[in-house]
Amino acid sequence: MRDPGVEAVIRQWTSEREQSAEEREINRIASAWLAEAPRPAPGIPGQRGNTGPAAWAALETADPGYLSAMRERLPDAPDELLAAAAGWWQMIGDVSEAEAWWDAGISPLDQRALDYRAAGLTPADLSKRLGPLTVLEHLRRGSAPAWCVARLSRQRRDAAS
Repeated sequence: MRDPGVEAVIRQWTSEREQSAEEREINRIASAWLAEAPRPAPGIPGQRGNTGPAAWAALETADPGYLSAMRERLPDAPDELLAAAAGWWQMIGDVSEAEAWWDAGISPLDQRALDYRAAGLTPADLSKRLGPLTVLEHLRRGSAPAWCVARLSRQRRDAAS
């Protein structure tokens, strides 16, 4: 199943990275110039490798578990885009929580899920109905997450009465 939101993000990401010949030449020259400058590899003290005090272990920006889970769901997405998205997702919880959001209808590349989660929504809330639409449909139409949370709260209170 194709997700138009994911395809739009990939198109935007690709277009932002397309460069003119002049921009490519500028980047090539800058990269060559920076490559000539001696500097230590990046790292933090806890990542020192076993090859001596001056060596550093490579720093992973995203958990490999997240990257592999995202690659399964979005095999055509560029690695840099997946790594950036995984970096955000791993800050909120484990892979199983991220997968629950994905299974509920939120793409791994859709960072709005972080806002939904911060507002108090859970993946299970997305399929609940608020009138004729589900919470996810309301969110996709531009409803505020806080509004959805308030409506769900009111529904729960009314059901308990």
